[in-house]
Amino acid sequence: MVPDTLGVLGLGAVGGSIAWQAARLGVPRILGYDASTRDGVAAVKAGAVTELVRDAATVVANADFVVIAGSGDDTRAQLCALASLLLERGVFCTDVTAVKRPVVALAEELGLAAVFAGSHPHVGPTSDGFRCANPGLLSGTLVYVTPVMGGDRAADEVRDFWTRSIGANPVALDATQHDQLHAWTGHLPQTVASALAAAMAAGGPAGVTYGNSALEATRQARCGTALWAEVLVANRDNVLDALRGFAASLDELREALAAGNRRRVETWLTAAADWRGRFEP
Repeated sequence: MVPDTLGVLGLGAVGGSIAWQAARLGVPRILGYDASTRDGVAAVKAGAVTELVRDAATVVANADFVVIAGSGDDTRAQLCALASLLLERGVFCTDVTAVKRPVVALAEELGLAAVFAGSHPHVGPTSDGFRCANPGLLSGTLVYVTPVMGGDRAADEVRDFWTRSIGANPVALDATQHDQLHAWTGHLPQTVASALAAAMAAGGPAGVTYGNSALEATRQARCGTALWAEVLVANRDNVLDALRGFAASLDELREALAAGNRRRVETWLTAAADWRGRFEP
């Protein structure tokens, strides 16, 4: 779908990038709303939106397609507030949250199958605010689209939007499968990096210079803590499963070291090296 009028609720790094890219690809009218006046004004000055509006309902009342680009809590609140207007006008809508099941489940409860499908653009951690928006951020990127039960047409429209209005590569995936997958591929690596940084802070030698290995392994620990706290709690059952798997692997190494079993340690290291080698060119 290429809307005549696109509405974007939230003009931070991701929402601002969506609006900006859509503008560059020819969407003629883009309505933006953000609680931050600074981000809204910056989006207008950059040409990412053609109009700022006073509230989210005004966006939905005038748009053909709406993207809710906020946190998980904000997105669910917006869906509750806007559900009747979305249905009344038949406005297709998506979101960009990183944990999909809570949003999709709420959309099912609200009866939004005809107009809503969830989305998760694979752009990695981003800083907050329009100052971090980039019109090319989503070009060619993978976007998971998570349908509501019975919402095949809405999911088709959302995938078409990502393809034609943004230039992204959408792939349909069940919301539950999405969250299970990302517990291992995204959320566990984040927790491991943070745990390693916390361990070094608490028990590492003082006054030393940490090398590239330590700094690279803990790089993700610097990513937005408030955002990650929300993600980890929202997906906690899947993250706990992944953490149990990680703990089992550490236990295997700990037992091998405690026994002084060099062969077992080498086997443990080799299995890890072989898996990682599959991703090298």
